[in-house]
Amino acid sequence: MDQPSTDTARRAFELIGAPYDGASTLGFPGSRYAPARIREALEWITMRVEDGQVYSLETGELHAAPVIEDGGDASIVAHDLETTLERTAARISDAVHAGHVPILLGGDDCLLYAGTKGLHDAVDGSVAIVHFDAHLDVMDENEQQGRHSQSSGMRRSLELARTSRDHSIQVGLRHFNFPSSRRYVVEEGPAQITARAFDRMGTDAAVDRILARIDGADHVHCSFDIDAIDLAFAPGCGGYEPGGLTSRQALDVITAIAPHCDSFAVTEVNPLKDHQDMTSNLAAYLVYYFAFYGQEQPAPRH
Repeated sequence: MDQPSTDTARRAFELIGAPYDGASTLGFPGSRYAPARIREALEWITMRVEDGQVYSLETGELHAAPVIEDGGDASIVAHDLETTLERTAARISDAVHAGHVPILLGGDDCLLYAGTKGLHDAVDGSVAIVHFDAHLDVMDENEQQGRHSQSSGMRRSLELARTSRDHSIQVGLRHFNFPSSRRYVVEEGPAQITARAFDRMGTDAAVDRILARIDGADHVHCSFDIDAIDLAFAPGCGGYEPGGLTSRQALDVITAIAPHCDSFAVTEVNPLKDHQDMTSNLAAYLVYYFAFYGQEQPAPRH
């Protein structure tokens, strides 16, 4: 496993909670409780830091612990989805302007759009999306869900002016979806690595494909819907979809791509459906792995 170097400038990270699940029009609501649970689980990891260092059992070495500041929660409005998205995106932008790498703790997966928009609005140049999810999230609009929901975050994100579909990729997709979604994906959608393909090619090959896809983008937002991971490892999620990534695969892929990403989000953790906080704990480890292995300044992509 790659080791963080001590010779380059280190990035600082800012946690931003978005305790909102008003767009959970399908699946199970309850992800509004996730930011608090993930923060609590994260304390179990960060309490091992001594004198600014942490011992990685996987590298066998002492390393500088990542600098993770808690910026509190975005000012969400429970009855107003669009205002919640705008305010959350603004908090992401503020973190970027402050020189931090934002880590968004959802909340349901409508926040994929808020995370992408926050980075998009704070930077110049193109923005790629690495989207881990069991589902496509490319719904356009319907009577029950409107234009913004947990089912439309990827589509809305790809409509932003400088989001590059040619550099974006979805990982962990599986099972079945709407025929209209297939038409969109074939005609306009990003690249895909299904859960089956990921398992067959292996983590290293999947990482190579992701890095090749985002190469050439100026900035990258990584959004991780926890249901990309199999229910055996993440039972507390918004929608039950067996056959996903293992927890080891998820941690390893985040380890590899973190230095290349400018923002990160974990969404759809549902403490009301969880078993002994397994899923909140896994989400906290994804956050910490992202910060630990992503604390170096990313190498130029061009």
